[in-house]
Amino acid sequence: MTVLNNTKLNFPYLQNDFVGFKEALAFKESQGRYSIVNKLGYLGKYQFGKSTLKRFRIYNTQNFLKDPELQEKAFIALCKVNKWILRKDIRRSVGKTINGVKITESGILAAAHLSGAGNVKKYLRSNGSFKFKDAFGTSIESYMKKFAGYDVANIKANKKPVV
Repeated sequence: MTVLNNTKLNFPYLQNDFVGFKEALAFKESQGRYSIVNKLGYLGKYQFGKSTLKRFRIYNTQNFLKDPELQEKAFIALCKVNKWILRKDIRRSVGKTINGVKITESGILAAAHLSGAGNVKKYLRSNGSFKFKDAFGTSIESYMKKFAGYDVANIKANKKPVV
């Protein structure tokens, strides 16, 4: 609690756990807004592409935008499948420094959310010489750095997670 001019203020504080990770990522993606669609058509709190949603058998984007619980479940499922796809790269790369950025599991998962797991593999396996930026100019490296250090161990790798 913070006291300012004799007034007690309570600020929410996010831990460096999975909840902190997902909320920080959501804030970066959409300022945490469930019903938003960006100018490129990415949807919801975590800015899902339609092709990613189809992977989890989510076809009705209007219902998706109106269903916070479904969005949260889809995010967890995406983290699980990305962790599965990147499991060997996580083992090999966590703890290394690439282009001045300490590689962490949470940084890898955030970068996979940004660019897709395949692009993160290319980045890690090229020791950072493979460059990727999304349509807004955000790089894999920036997500690796911004989202480093969260404890995401409770997310278990799963080849075929269900929403």
